[in-house]
Amino acid sequence: MKLHSDPQSSQNTITGYGIGFLEVNQTPYSHALIVQPEGEVLAWPVEEIQDLSEDHFSMISALLPELVIVGTGKKQVFLNPKILQPLIKAKIGFEMMDSQAACRTYNILMGEGRKVLAAILLEKD
Repeated sequence: MKLHSDPQSSQNTITGYGIGFLEVNQTPYSHALIVQPEGEVLAWPVEEIQDLSEDHFSMISALLPELVIVGTGKKQVFLNPKILQPLIKAKIGFEMMDSQAACRTYNILMGEGRKVLAAILLEKD
């Protein structure tokens, strides 16, 4: 899937997504990412949905977003509330969706000026 960005924007826009890759500002990545409208695009140190732990969400919580969009790969997966405790305790909203939908949703919310964060797992073959 190719997404289009505003060439005048200095914000981090997800410009492409497919099996085994994610593209931010036309730079391809081959690993899970944490993307916010501003600042550095961060590697998210997780390979598979079943590897997610509370520590992964503590890392996200420390970035102080208003809303976290979690891209769970090819299919939407609802995560165990136990591992989401860092977000719940910090009163940070969150949504789980397949990664392709998460990319689109992040771009829309970012374009509206929301303090959104996308945590995207890549789709495997």
